[in-house]
Amino acid sequence: MAAAILVLEDGRTFTGEAYGAEGETFGEAVFNTGMTGYQETLTDPSYHRQVVVMTAPHIGNTGVNDEDQESSRIWVAGYVVRDPARRVSSWRAQRSLDDELRTQGVVGISGIDTRALTRHLRERGAMRVGISSTETDPAALLERVLASGEMAGSELSSEVSTAAAYVVPAHGEKRFTVAALDLGIKTMTPYRMAERGIEVHVLPATATIDDIRAVGPDGLFYSNGPGDPAATTHQIEVLQGALADELPYFGICFGNQLFGRALGFGTFKLKYGHRGINQPVMDRTTGKVEVTAHNHGFAVDAPLEGTTSTPYGEASVSHVCLNDDVVEGLELRAPTGSASEPGRLKGFSVQYHPEAAAGPHDAAYLFDRFVQLMEGTV
Repeated sequence: MAAAILVLEDGRTFTGEAYGAEGETFGEAVFNTGMTGYQETLTDPSYHRQVVVMTAPHIGNTGVNDEDQESSRIWVAGYVVRDPARRVSSWRAQRSLDDELRTQGVVGISGIDTRALTRHLRERGAMRVGISSTETDPAALLERVLASGEMAGSELSSEVSTAAAYVVPAHGEKRFTVAALDLGIKTMTPYRMAERGIEVHVLPATATIDDIRAVGPDGLFYSNGPGDPAATTHQIEVLQGALADELPYFGICFGNQLFGRALGFGTFKLKYGHRGINQPVMDRTTGKVEVTAHNHGFAVDAPLEGTTSTPYGEASVSHVCLNDDVVEGLELRAPTGSASEPGRLKGFSVQYHPEAAAGPHDAAYLFDRFVQLMEGTV
C-alpha cells in the first residue's frame, strides 16, 4: 500500500498509508465524533470541501450499501481514519468502504494517530489541510495547502443543490404542501416530512420567492448545507419575503443560520464546530434534553435570554447546546401585549439534524411541530 502524508496549514504533519483513491486533495480539516453512520456522513452535502477525521478508531466494518446514501455521491474532500476494517462484516454490505472511496475518487489516509490529530484541531481550531500519496515532501505540500481556499467567506450551497425541482409525494393522504429549498438537503429529510402526509416540492438553491409562491405551499423549509452563512444573500432575501408573506417556516442547520441572519442576527465561525451524533441539546420550550446529530462549523450570534423584536415578530433562542452554550435553535412568534403569554408560533429552526440519518431519534418531534405550525395549533 502506498505511503501518504497529511499536512495541516500550521505545518503539523502526519504520515500513514493511502486509503481509498490515491492522489492529492485539499479542504478544511474537521473531526466527527460518531462511532457509526459513516456512510451517511460521507454522503452528506454539508461536508463539501471538508476533510473529515473520524475520532472512532475502527471504520469500515459495515461496508457500504445503496440504501443508506443521503445523496447521489460522496461529498467529503478527503477522509482520515486510524484503523480501517480489513473485511466487511455486515449482511447489508454490497461493497467495502475502501472500494467505494476509490471508485468515487475520494483521497484518504489511514494508519495515523487520529486522537493526536483531533486534539490538535481542538486546541488550534479547524484549519486547511492537504492529503497526498503522490507528494513525499511535507514542505511542498504545505505550500499548496496555504494556497487552497478557506471555508470562511465561501458560498457553497449552489454547488451542492439540485439543478432542477422535483417532488417527493406524501405517504398516504396528502395533508400539506411544503416548498423545500435545497441548500444541501439529505435524502431522509423530505422522507420524514412525507411520512407525515406532506408533499415536498424540493427547489434549487437559486429559487426565487415567486418560485416558492408558485408551489402554493402551506409552509417553507430550508435544508442543511455547506459554506459560510455570511457569504449568502439571495436565500436570506427570499426567506425575508416568505416571512413577510406569513408563510410558516422550518429550517435545519444552514437553514437555522440563514433564519438567524434574516431576523437580523449575526453568525460566526466556531473554533472547531460540532460534528457527530452524540451532541446534547436542551429544548428550552419543553425543558427536555435530547441527544442530537450535528454537522456545523458556524453558529448564530443571538442573546440566550429574552426576546428580540424583528420586522417579522419576536425572536428568541429555543435550543442551546449543553456543552458550550452555542445557539442550537430559534423561534419566531407573533408579538403580544402580555409577556407571560407568548404569541402564536410563526417559524422555528434548529442547528442540528432531526432526520436521524445517521443519528438518534430524539429530535423527530420537530417534524411534528412543523405540522402543528402549519395547522396553526402551536
